[in-house]
Amino acid sequence: MREPQPSPSVRQRGLGLLIKRAMDVCAAALLLLLAGPFLLAAMAGVAITMGRPIFFRQVRPGRNEALFEVWKLRTMDERRGDDGELLPPTERLTRLGRALRATSLDELPQLWNVLRGDMSLVGPRPLLVEYLPRYSPQHRRRHDVLPGITGLAQVSGRNRISFDRRFDLDVWYVDNWSVSLDLKILALTAWRVIRSEGVATPSEEGRPVFADSPAPTDERGRRG
Repeated sequence: MREPQPSPSVRQRGLGLLIKRAMDVCAAALLLLLAGPFLLAAMAGVAITMGRPIFFRQVRPGRNEALFEVWKLRTMDERRGDDGELLPPTERLTRLGRALRATSLDELPQLWNVLRGDMSLVGPRPLLVEYLPRYSPQHRRRHDVLPGITGLAQVSGRNRISFDRRFDLDVWYVDNWSVSLDLKILALTAWRVIRSEGVATPSEEGRPVFADSPAPTDERGRRG
């Protein structure tokens, strides 16, 4: 397991960090309460159409690159080809899974990650552990704060901007964080979810983060 490294971030400390954490806990608890019936219905749908497990869990790097297990609802089945290998994500994504992604209901279990302190409502999205050696020293600073369910990159074009640009936005967020910025990102996220904008497609999620590097050994980690 990777040893956490000291964080040079000075924005999310002291009173500011305390306020952010209080916002995360209160909002995550309220959202789980309000969305509870929808989450239970989605869980039942996954169990009926795809069977167990209901949740997709995977280790991701968090703040200071400390590893944690992220939770999502499953959106893909386990269909395999004649060679015994899993079929491409575009073929394994179910109709229910597509609907869960379009409405972002598959992300609701990450509210549990927020309550545990593994994640924040707002922050850079946690990517695969295999990607850690690929970051530039500057882009690696995206791990100076807790990862988020949504983030600045997600409301700034998401699928229409390059990964370098996404990482630039993540680092900008680290250096310019404020409570008002988090509130703005949350408001923009809610608007995009309502309008079903910026939802990642299976083909986009299936490509490697860094095109000039070898693909990760565990390609099941693209999305569950």
